[in-house]
Amino acid sequence: MSYVFAPAPVAAVPVLGQSAQFPVRRIYCVGRNYEEHAKEMGFTGREPPFFFMKPADAIVVVPAGETGQMHYPSLTKNLHHEIELVVAIGTGGKNIAAADAHKHIFGYAVGLDMTRRDLQNEMKKQGRPWCIGKAFDASAPIGPITPAALAGKVHEAAIYLSVNGQERQRSTVAKLIWNIGETIEHLSAAWELQPGDLIYSGTPEGVGAVVAGDTLVGGVAGLGELSIRIV
Repeated sequence: MSYVFAPAPVAAVPVLGQSAQFPVRRIYCVGRNYEEHAKEMGFTGREPPFFFMKPADAIVVVPAGETGQMHYPSLTKNLHHEIELVVAIGTGGKNIAAADAHKHIFGYAVGLDMTRRDLQNEMKKQGRPWCIGKAFDASAPIGPITPAALAGKVHEAAIYLSVNGQERQRSTVAKLIWNIGETIEHLSAAWELQPGDLIYSGTPEGVGAVVAGDTLVGGVAGLGELSIRIV
């Protein structure tokens, strides 16, 4: 098959212990999935889960043990960090039951859902889609994927983030409002999941602004750390 121009390279994430990489198909994100974060955003209660998406090429891959770089994005004056557990789908499906969700998971990674908060808030005020606040270039830094069999007790793991050595976010994955299985059940009712899909599962409380020159270090216990510098 010929194309009018060369197709873009496949977005892919390295897998710990493997030479083959994980090709990214879609990035789904869960909004307000920790109670305390929902409260700091002005919401309470266990509302039904909702989702938004980022383009696959929004990932910024940071190899294990390295510090990556992310350019401060255009248009915003209020760039926020959101540390998240990322679920990598290895087997697709639709209407997946929560109890069966683990059968579809390839592995897990540490990710950041970077947010142009001022743009997001302005779109919310106008009742317009807020893709511009979430789905911009380089908005999804991610570390290597740890295969599920090596991830340990990820469902109750600590999750945390510091900026310039000062801790800002700390919680446990056990505090997800909708746990990983429930999230996959709800998500797969709306979209047929496919191998290569990534699910950013939500962020705990403590989100805040970063500026050029800041270094972010976040992690999920058992999955290592993700380090990135804003330039």
